[in-house]
Amino acid sequence: MKVAVYVLRGRKGWEMNLSLDLEVDRMWSEARQREGGSDEGAEMILLGAAYPLPWAFKLCEGFHSLPEMDSWTLRGWEKYVAARLLEELAVKRSSGREPVLEGARLLKQADGRNDGPGFDGKGGSGDLVREELQRGADELAGLLAGRKLLVPELAALLAEAAPALSASWRAAAQLAHLQGRLGFAAGLTAPRASRARRNELRCRRCGSVARARTACASCGLAGCAYCEACLALGRSRACSLLLHAAAAALPALRSQAGRVPAPTLERWGLSPAQRAAAEAALRFLAAPAASAAARSAAPVWLQRLRCLGWPLAETAGAGQPLHANRRFLLWAVTGAGKTEMIFPLLDEVIRRGGSALVASPRRDVVLELAPRLSKAFPDIDMALLYGGSPERWKKGRLTLATTHQLLRFHQAFDLVIVDEIDAFPYHNDPMLAYAAEHACLPEGKFIYLSATPPATLQREARQGALAHARVPVRFHRHPLPVPVRLAGASVSRCLQQRRLPSALLSRLQVSLARGAQVFLFVTRITQIDPLVTLLSACFPDIRVAGTSSQDPDRSVKVSSFRNTDIRLLVTTTILERGVTVPRSDVYILDANDSLFDEASLVQMAGRAGRSKDDPGGKVVFVSPEWTKGQKQAITHIRAMNALASKLGYIK
Repeated sequence: MKVAVYVLRGRKGWEMNLSLDLEVDRMWSEARQREGGSDEGAEMILLGAAYPLPWAFKLCEGFHSLPEMDSWTLRGWEKYVAARLLEELAVKRSSGREPVLEGARLLKQADGRNDGPGFDGKGGSGDLVREELQRGADELAGLLAGRKLLVPELAALLAEAAPALSASWRAAAQLAHLQGRLGFAAGLTAPRASRARRNELRCRRCGSVARARTACASCGLAGCAYCEACLALGRSRACSLLLHAAAAALPALRSQAGRVPAPTLERWGLSPAQRAAAEAALRFLAAPAASAAARSAAPVWLQRLRCLGWPLAETAGAGQPLHANRRFLLWAVTGAGKTEMIFPLLDEVIRRGGSALVASPRRDVVLELAPRLSKAFPDIDMALLYGGSPERWKKGRLTLATTHQLLRFHQAFDLVIVDEIDAFPYHNDPMLAYAAEHACLPEGKFIYLSATPPATLQREARQGALAHARVPVRFHRHPLPVPVRLAGASVSRCLQQRRLPSALLSRLQVSLARGAQVFLFVTRITQIDPLVTLLSACFPDIRVAGTSSQDPDRSVKVSSFRNTDIRLLVTTTILERGVTVPRSDVYILDANDSLFDEASLVQMAGRAGRSKDDPGGKVVFVSPEWTKGQKQAITHIRAMNALASKLGYIK
């Protein structure tokens, strides 16, 4: 994308701006002069009408007004531009094309007279009535509030929500930008905090390092960089314009620190453990977050990294954590009823006029949560966002989304709740952590939900650096099933021999005889079909099926499994979370495999015993060897049971 760059001399010195529509800037300049009580317009010099966007941002972001600029001729401004763009011009020259910079032009003299093309009031945005332009700016700023979109995404939004703005959005956007209601940024930007990384570009949408380059027809550069990490949402280029606007904050939300609204809690019928956790989270919401003034007192280098959206790990060690007083961990065992525990929190924010986001790493979990949230908040407008969602441009007081959809938000929510923070793809993905951080208002707060938090968060909680509440018992107040180990051959050997261990078949027979639905977890998708064949031969009177992330009929099979049409389901860890079957037993084959760590073993074990009618479901680790991961998983489960008993939560 190419834009205009100009300098403007006013009573306080020179300022430099980029423009999507110069006529709007001229009108804005005249309005500012009239408001200041002067009959004269400010001197305005066009440095270039069509600079590549990265060049324009470099010129504007590094500009400082100097007294000697008052005496510069047009030639002096041309020399200034050439010096500032020395590296960019050299790169273009090395590609075999001699760069030619535009000559500077006087657009408006100090006495207010307009010169040059584009200021005759004919064509372009000059035909727009000023009131119409202002209405367009108001509408565009409203549509973009809480969002950050590239131009192609903006075009899709306007085509659906405001088709009348599609042709004049540049003028409307420029006016909203000059009024401070709409921010402009390049899709990629270079961090200024470290000279060692000055040639490294980061994506402003997802925070990832952008290394790919290609010839670009939009800006004319032979090596225009783009981000590969968020390519699925559209190409974020160095020359892409990213438009963003923050939503309005909710100052009243945390006005009564420490207050816990008892009547609100009573409504939800929580168990003692659930209620204690919800009360702690409500106190956290009521407490003031670190103020903007306190955050601005951080070292300059840290402020710059924050502005660039640097991954959190790279800003550690600077005193308080980046999210000091803004994060809360709800550490609840599988089946504890985490969804029910967040209902009072969402209710508190929404009742006070705020907006809340519930994000989950996986689409199937989002789709499962949607009807539960709709039932809990029937009168609240809710937006449901995921890949291919028909509501992708809808705004709601309550938003339910996959974590990838957060990349399109900018300071939009008073409360951001991230479910399953330890799950793929959110876990260990800085891009999604960046997206969650930037989706929250500066004074907003985060609540993380997990049964198996990452080690870093567990350590912060133990050290008192992270506000948290632990829920060590399920809603039905029975202990978690403790896994037992069954020695047995590996799956690969069983498939080679075409038979299963007799001890495993005996246990499976007991589970089926008691009416349980049986989860049988394996490590590899290629093992599923052969195992289904073996098990079907061993249990001809029941229906056996298999599913995985590559199965297009997964949702149908899971539904049949819930309805007991399928009795034994062979699956990968794709079903380790978000699936509740009332009466179920769990068998984990090759539990010693490195793919099954402590967290995944705990999550898979958590599929058993979730129902109050069958709290004692069975969990069996089947493995040829006893490993650290299996021991840690059992220790984890026993520790939660011990804590629940100590607190009096076990029936």
